[in-house]
Amino acid sequence: MNQIAVDLHFLPSLEFFAAIADAEEILIFPKDQYPRQSYFNRTRIRLSNKVETLSIPIQGRRPRLPLNQIKIDHTQNWKSIHLRGIQSGYGKAPFFEFYFPYFREIYESEEEYLWRFNLNLLTMCLKLLRWNARLSVYQGDGYAMDFKDIRGQIVPGRPFSDRMHYEPVSYTQLFGLDFEPNLGILDLLFCAGPEADRILRDSKKRLNNR
Repeated sequence: MNQIAVDLHFLPSLEFFAAIADAEEILIFPKDQYPRQSYFNRTRIRLSNKVETLSIPIQGRRPRLPLNQIKIDHTQNWKSIHLRGIQSGYGKAPFFEFYFPYFREIYESEEEYLWRFNLNLLTMCLKLLRWNARLSVYQGDGYAMDFKDIRGQIVPGRPFSDRMHYEPVSYTQLFGLDFEPNLGILDLLFCAGPEADRILRDSKKRLNNR
């Protein structure tokens, strides 16, 4: 079985999905420690004049806790900001009306923990892509197990071209003439719909592309 261990990201990037495109089982680890710089609480969308980062506020400052103990700071107005930004950026996208209600429903939940919120979003993304990979949660660290482990690889501050997961395949985006690669999965789903599966599989970097 093709198993791959990943970090649990918030609405992951196209690089993330290209990396797991061939996986039969996706392994995630709630006991891994919260990293200071990661995509655990941030994703990128495209607006009319810029690429915007959407961030989820968390309780406490740089907490030294397992990922599944990180709580969302619901005292901040982040949900409305995110939903307005998504609607502003993609309201006219071809598949927005079809996909957006699924994400809005998860956003409108009162999930306390960021881990569970991200897990719900990832589960929905896999369903919309019609990927049959099993999503498995492991309570240990998994380092003694035999699988491909890319945890800690897909991080902010390093270009995706430095890694061996993603080779951009362009698709029609809403704004501008220049294609913006490696945005969050929302961009691809809203703009390409059912073609998202093919685009992600074609975007998987092969060894002969090095």
